[in-house]
Amino acid sequence: MAVTKAKKEEIAAKVTQALDEAGSVVFVNVKGLPVGDTQAMRSKLREEGVSYYVAKKTLIKRALEAKQYQGDMPALDGELSLAWGTDLVAPAREVQGFVTSTKDKVTILGGVFDGRYMTASEMTEIASIPSQKTLYAQFVMLINSPIQQFVMALDQIAQKKEANA
Repeated sequence: MAVTKAKKEEIAAKVTQALDEAGSVVFVNVKGLPVGDTQAMRSKLREEGVSYYVAKKTLIKRALEAKQYQGDMPALDGELSLAWGTDLVAPAREVQGFVTSTKDKVTILGGVFDGRYMTASEMTEIASIPSQKTLYAQFVMLINSPIQQFVMALDQIAQKKEANA
């Protein structure tokens, strides 16, 4: 069934608004994914603060061309949907989780990161960056490690002096 011009304008406005508010956008191809898995993916993305929207490829391309991002737009083959969020890394990381769990039913086609088009492999690399909370924990452990080793050394010295006394 054909989409009316008013509906197309509404969809284009939603895609443009998504691109305006997004820190990063992931272009996702979903093919052959059962409805239950699609709903589970949508709810998981929503929990992580990532929005997900399926639209006609021509409307998405039109909105992307209007934004004039740096670089070359990746090939947007197959069924196209967008995943975006204000966090730069979360959309890629969350979609990558579904890429690995669904085996060829969900693929990353590329994306927009920090105002620049990225290829699928670059978006996959971005997806491997840990969350901000994980990075904070790793930083605290890095700072805490020398202090912890110093305290353990002092404890060993104290135990040795007690044993000799």
